[in-house]
Amino acid sequence: MSNETETAVEEAARQAPSEDAHFIMLVVAAAGDHDWPALRRQLEGLDPADIADVMEHVPLETARTIAKMIGRLLPPEFLAELSWERREEILPELPADYVGQALDELDTDDAAAVAADIDEKQLGQVLAEADEDTRLAVEEALSFDEETAGRLMQREYVAAPEGAKVGDVIDRMRADAAELPDVFFEIYVVDPLMRPVGATPVSTLIRATRDTPIADVMQPLKALIRPEMDQEEVAHTFQKYHLAAAPVVDEAGRLTGTVTVDDIVDVISEEGEEDLLKLAGVSEAAQTDSVAKSVRSRAPWLLVNLGTALIAASVIRAFEGSITQLATLAVLMPIVASMGGNAGTQALAVAVRAIASRDLTTSNAPRYVLRESLTAMSNGLIFAVVLALVVQFWFHMPMLSVAIALAIVINFACAGLAGILVPLTLRHYGADPAVSSSVFVTFVTDLVGFFAFLGLATVILLHH
Repeated sequence: MSNETETAVEEAARQAPSEDAHFIMLVVAAAGDHDWPALRRQLEGLDPADIADVMEHVPLETARTIAKMIGRLLPPEFLAELSWERREEILPELPADYVGQALDELDTDDAAAVAADIDEKQLGQVLAEADEDTRLAVEEALSFDEETAGRLMQREYVAAPEGAKVGDVIDRMRADAAELPDVFFEIYVVDPLMRPVGATPVSTLIRATRDTPIADVMQPLKALIRPEMDQEEVAHTFQKYHLAAAPVVDEAGRLTGTVTVDDIVDVISEEGEEDLLKLAGVSEAAQTDSVAKSVRSRAPWLLVNLGTALIAASVIRAFEGSITQLATLAVLMPIVASMGGNAGTQALAVAVRAIASRDLTTSNAPRYVLRESLTAMSNGLIFAVVLALVVQFWFHMPMLSVAIALAIVINFACAGLAGILVPLTLRHYGADPAVSSSVFVTFVTDLVGFFAFLGLATVILLHH
């Protein structure tokens, strides 16, 4: 094994889960030695999701080598399981005819997701190798914006006319079994204009007698999805109504596809991770991200944070004389700012989650503001007493204890307000509350904390 291969093996072993590390090392070694029979043996029989996991954990060059050597032998489903970053990197190494045939075998929603990551020059060649129905479905899906229902929509669905009987529907599904979606939950009942009027769960269908009109066992539709609807709104609809699937309709109300819960689970996971990272002022950091890419995504918010920190520092400088006369102030002022920052972060986390889940609306915003303000104020009173006792025990200065207690109460009150009002204000002006709220909340708590403590201490202790 070459030194370069050994280095790749070690890197993969560090990245892979401990239970798979040895297997990953074998895959990397086989790829490094261009031993395609060994590669085929190791990956053959694995579930497509496991193959995708292997491709995610090996170094990029190894993944590209695997794609070149045995890519056309791998099951097409593994492409749908890859992260978009890794898929984008290995698709150029796969033959156009293999990718085109893979799109034919995938559900249309997965085919659209794969096609979206193909380079424009290669996409034309790939679609030329696919069936006409697949090509039209992919082109339609790509006409919609990213992160919309049109991209999630599966064009395969099962529909039955209002006047059909259960037995007829079952017989038709059996006759057209090859055309059915791999997994489906409902049969949509449609009028003569192909507008859905209800849905019959598969579990209900198999319990009914053959001569039962399907209209008698259908359930009213809880939601209709438009293809341009944002995927986060679609996910909220699924959560609200506890849906397993929902029909997608065009402007005329005609049935054009369906969104299923497996895609919604992915959306909820992605949106949750995205909001969590945004709260820290960073974007998603994939295994394959370079240092330069990570720096570019994080530096702007660090620059904003530097600006707010300098403003807070200017408040400290304004009280430089007070700190010089009483050095104890320098010891205690970070405590006031830090505790206020934590209180603000707690309120902010509650607010951003409530906004994301649509629990926090314009109508109930005053109740949220009042609750978070009173919660922060109550905590401020508790910890003001605790900290005042600690300061008295340390320095035996009653007036200093009073100053820091008042500063804690003031900062906690402002922290609670900032934690709820900052994200609400950002949302009102069309900004994403998860992206920059933490920077501004920290700025408020630092500024108020330093100014309240140093100002009160100056007035009470030095000008008393």
